[in-house]
Amino acid sequence: MPRETNGKHKEEKCICCIKTVKWIPVLFIVAIIVWSYYAYVFQLCLITIQSSSERIVLLVVYHISLVMFFWTYGKTVCSCVARVPEEFRLSESEQELLIHAATEEIQLNILEIFAKNLPVLNRTLSGGIRYCEKCHHVKPDRAHHCSVCGECILKMDHHCPWINNCVSFSNYKFFILFLGYSLIYCIFISATSVQYFIAFWKGELEGMGKFHILFLFFVALMFAVSLASLFGYHCYLVLHNRTTLEAFRPAVFCDGPDKNGFNLGAYNNFRQVFGNRAIIWFFPIKSSVGDGVSYPVPRQHSKNSYHSMDTTPVR
Repeated sequence: MPRETNGKHKEEKCICCIKTVKWIPVLFIVAIIVWSYYAYVFQLCLITIQSSSERIVLLVVYHISLVMFFWTYGKTVCSCVARVPEEFRLSESEQELLIHAATEEIQLNILEIFAKNLPVLNRTLSGGIRYCEKCHHVKPDRAHHCSVCGECILKMDHHCPWINNCVSFSNYKFFILFLGYSLIYCIFISATSVQYFIAFWKGELEGMGKFHILFLFFVALMFAVSLASLFGYHCYLVLHNRTTLEAFRPAVFCDGPDKNGFNLGAYNNFRQVFGNRAIIWFFPIKSSVGDGVSYPVPRQHSKNSYHSMDTTPVR
């Protein structure tokens, strides 16, 4: 028993250490923002800039962009992952039947019978019901198993180490807004500090603060370039109603793979993520359409018990 207890304690400590290490990228982002605040507010605005009116305008706009950045980042990081509902989980007896089934065909029949009343359209490449052997449940449409989180996630896009969380149905809107406001933050800093960066190279800036301004411009510009491509790519995915995983491997339906299987048209696709209330589109307030389990689809992929564009409007 003592050996088993010690083994459990070591395992718990190891898990705790791994969880702690996963927060390093988040702490790195926070540290960069804290330093940029010092460099921009104190070294640039309060010390370097002499014009009071310019200083006030820059500080106001800067703090608005900073608040939106932290608000969207916090919501993206702290949102709980979208878990698969219990009704998709097989009972212990059903799991035993599945495990001890004599043939693969019998296993497929067991899953088909279990899923007949579930809103499931996506299939495996062989046409069978998608089943997670680790979580012991049928996978809802667009759900995938995350090896980092150790469970299946609804409408999983990808696992992002920079937020220590899965980008999924529960926080996809927040993630898009985070990318957008991060890009605005970096572009604003780059655009308003470039003249002082040029002044540095001309030798017109004095004091140690000039090095903060130099690195501030470079760091902001570097992040702006990388964020622009990432934000643009996810805007493309939103307008085509695809996740990152679906962009690489299209969802499979009864009639085969279809990269446009959830495409409802650009405007409806946008509303799927951002909702119908335009007043909160650009705020990190939950407004995505649906429950993360079932999704409207074009007519060719619909079935009688499932939503289609002809029978159920986007809400």
